[in-house]
Amino acid sequence: MVRPAPIARRFFLAPESGALIGLVAAFTFFALVAGNQGFLTLQGTINYLEVAAQLGILATGVALLMIAGEFDLSVGSVIGATGMVFALGVQVFGLPVWASILLAFALAAGVGWANGYLVLKTGLPSFIVTLSTLYILRGATIAITREVTNVTRFSGLAEPALKDPLAQLFIGAPLGLPVSVWWWAFLTLVFSLVLLRTRWGNWIFATGGDPVAARNSGVPVYRVKTYLFMLTALLAALLSLIQVLNTGSADVLRGQTKELEAIAAAVIGGCFLTGGYGSVLGASLGALTLGMVQQGIFFTGINTDWYLTFLGAMVLGSVLLNQALRRKAWEAWR
Repeated sequence: MVRPAPIARRFFLAPESGALIGLVAAFTFFALVAGNQGFLTLQGTINYLEVAAQLGILATGVALLMIAGEFDLSVGSVIGATGMVFALGVQVFGLPVWASILLAFALAAGVGWANGYLVLKTGLPSFIVTLSTLYILRGATIAITREVTNVTRFSGLAEPALKDPLAQLFIGAPLGLPVSVWWWAFLTLVFSLVLLRTRWGNWIFATGGDPVAARNSGVPVYRVKTYLFMLTALLAALLSLIQVLNTGSADVLRGQTKELEAIAAAVIGGCFLTGGYGSVLGASLGALTLGMVQQGIFFTGINTDWYLTFLGAMVLGSVLLNQALRRKAWEAWR
């Protein structure tokens, strides 16, 4: 049997390999089926990049947390809660836009810290803790907002942000691309470098691979996990502010199911559910694939209600493909 070249073996063993193959397959399919219906146009490309970017911002933090061996199911509720905190600050309590932005980020950091503290101090699975946080935060957001304002949705939030210097970081379309795309590219680059080129990256892999051995080797496992829970929540707040400031509206239900889509993007990108393996780049490729599929379905004329069916099939198919690629690479190398 001929052994694969080292570069080929590295490719098939990389977490991103399955996501890249899936991305190429999705693009080829929709280019052939819907290429003359708008999919290949500049506007069509911008459309699916924006959808992918909003999911990718979440997926970068979720991927890092999964590599460290934990989950966060509360990020969808954080999106809704931080958006409403911003809206309440501006329209009800009369705070400056920049102060409301900082307040939204502070809430997210607090939720992330609480998740990390409860997981690490109680020993409960993060799935259970963050599922509880999802319901607690969503319910509190709806109840408090309705109690204070008697509404569950705000509009007219874009205009106050136009003159605020901090808000300019979250609005507009620099160089013709939505600001979310630039944030997504920036976060993917920065966190990929952190994961692969820094001591913190080694700590994240070690924490997810074997937390006991990592702790015995001097890795601050508790600190790593707590910071990652906080990072994931802060990225959810970032996405919320981008949505609120660009659409001019906030809704208590915004962000529903986004936690599952972000986990799906990370899984498609090669992250193990057991921790210790994965990449930020792979999660971003997974987000791009999902964004492409969601918009591609629209361009083909297929009922978009089928998107969740495609999503489930892609998650299962990606896991099977990643397993097959790694198995073949190891078998051929022996």
